[in-house]
Amino acid sequence: MIETSFIYRFEPGNRPEAPPLLLLHGTGGDENDLLPLGGMISPGSALLSPRGRVLEHGMPRFFRRLAEGVFDEDDVRKRALELGSFVVDARQRHGIAAPIAVGFSNGANIAAALLLMKPDALAGAILLRAMVPLSDPPRAKLDGKQVLLLSGQADPIVPAHNSARLAALLSDAGAEVDHKILPAGHQLSQADVMLARDWASGIEARAA
Repeated sequence: MIETSFIYRFEPGNRPEAPPLLLLHGTGGDENDLLPLGGMISPGSALLSPRGRVLEHGMPRFFRRLAEGVFDEDDVRKRALELGSFVVDARQRHGIAAPIAVGFSNGANIAAALLLMKPDALAGAILLRAMVPLSDPPRAKLDGKQVLLLSGQADPIVPAHNSARLAALLSDAGAEVDHKILPAGHQLSQADVMLARDWASGIEARAA
């Protein structure tokens, strides 16, 4: 049985046409961290924001790692399925459509894993400073999924070849991937917010 209980925040949307967002924080964040970002990216969207259930030196994360940039892949798979079950339950509880994941760093990595492990849980994803989450991912079918991948040119944590490999991996699985490399490091910039908002507006317009 998959454990699905997460501490989380839910904020109902006030624009039915705006897609719900699944907000996934970075290491040391919590369920409150990305609520303001979600509101900026897609005003009026329902916001579903869980807290990662793994602790690293007291800091919440969504899965274990062995070292910086080295993931415990068995745990990645387990936690991605847990998160997917949580999303299914939360959709029923709150009456929302499949959300677009908005993940930063560790949250972006679990969002990428969720896309590969349980594609039906998400409508798409905005991946901020993401890495390839699994060295041997399952063969996912991501046809029709929209993904925005925003990488930092000077990111000391995510090598350029790794984010490029993630973009190729998702594209090869059928996703429509828009990969942009920004003049930034690992932290988010105003350009991330603007690009994510424009991308989300385009998704909404396409669905109208």
